[in-house]
Amino acid sequence: MKSIRIYLVVALLSTITLVNFVSALHGYRASMAEAQQLFDRQLADTASLLSAMPASADRPKVVERTGHLAFQVWSPGGRLLMRSANAPPQPINALEEGFENVNFSGQRWRVYSHFSSERNYWTQVAEPVGLHFHLADKVVLESVIPILLGLPVAGLLIWFVVGHGLKSLHLLADALRQKRADDLSPLPLENAPEELLPVVQSTNALLARLQASFERERRFSADAAHELRTPISAIKVHTHNLERELSQYRLPQSPLSLAKLQRSVERMAHLVEQILNLYRTTPDHYPAKFEPLDLHELAREVIAEQHADFAGRGQAIELTGGAAPLEADRFALTILLKNLLNNANKYTPENGRVEVNTRVDGDRVVLRVDDTGPGIAEEEYGRVFERFYRVGGDRHPVPVGGSGLGLSIVQHIARLHHAEIQLDKSKFGRGLSIQVRLPASPGYLSPKGDSSD
Repeated sequence: MKSIRIYLVVALLSTITLVNFVSALHGYRASMAEAQQLFDRQLADTASLLSAMPASADRPKVVERTGHLAFQVWSPGGRLLMRSANAPPQPINALEEGFENVNFSGQRWRVYSHFSSERNYWTQVAEPVGLHFHLADKVVLESVIPILLGLPVAGLLIWFVVGHGLKSLHLLADALRQKRADDLSPLPLENAPEELLPVVQSTNALLARLQASFERERRFSADAAHELRTPISAIKVHTHNLERELSQYRLPQSPLSLAKLQRSVERMAHLVEQILNLYRTTPDHYPAKFEPLDLHELAREVIAEQHADFAGRGQAIELTGGAAPLEADRFALTILLKNLLNNANKYTPENGRVEVNTRVDGDRVVLRVDDTGPGIAEEEYGRVFERFYRVGGDRHPVPVGGSGLGLSIVQHIARLHHAEIQLDKSKFGRGLSIQVRLPASPGYLSPKGDSSD
């Protein structure tokens, strides 16, 4: 049974029904024994009364109306003196003092035989045994029927009582459900029921271990970043010095090999940086610090920082739109913008165009980047977010180096901000358009469709 509430209701109702049944059975047997004693006393009293009545041996008296009772009065010599109309003319039972069950007239009777020493008569009084059981059954049914009728009411009350008792469990489940992926703070122990304390304590212990594990992972990534960046930077410096020395001393050189070495170092440095960014922006690991900011201003800063890359290739980059207030993690959103602009810079041909637009659409802030690059086929839209996936692989139509991690990082950051990503054809007729829709700042709403394109 999957529901604790249903299990408890069924178990409690079954227990109540079983206990009531056993109680009713015990009461039935006790009632029958008590009723038997009462009926026996009534038979004895009736026999004593009949033995005091006058009777004649010459003409046996037959009494017509006696209800359920049957009786006979006999002389010591075995002559019938008086009987009820429903009693047979012969002795109902042997003339011996005491009670006994016998059959006559087609049914079972309880018979009491009594000898009166004063009148010297034998009196036998009988009553149907079925009458006793009928009266006992009636008593038991009258006591059991209210219990049976009360079971649905009891079930309903138990349903609500159990539900109230499980309220703490629901509150604990809600507290766990509402926790953010990066919220590893312990659950409160105040007012927790005694039965849930072990669960809460175990959960808090698990959260503490996860917190410690994530902290170790963060320290490791920070140390790894430092340890990897330092030698790569040193290699870049050495290759630069090597180039100068070859030029200064007019030594034989192989410019092609040196250029390949420099490109490889640049690519390795970019790959290391992207791997670290991919790890750092994983929603489960990244300790986001949301703050109010304007996405338009942030885009302006990132474009200014990377403008030299666009200018170096003769590309025109333009920032359009207007203010786009939202609450976001500045560091993560900066990485997102850099990756989108870096992709646009790499895949847009020389003298191409790139446009960055920010606007507010209803309750969403929209960031859109359009370029005049080769674009991506629609059937590839779902795969470009996979790690290390590059459209066309080594036969990519644009001969530029890439790690295949840029859009995976963008997707991580979008998930961190509960944002949506849409790929489409560029507004320039060729190229790619990437649209990121982020939740706008609380309380800031604009008419749907408001655009500053």
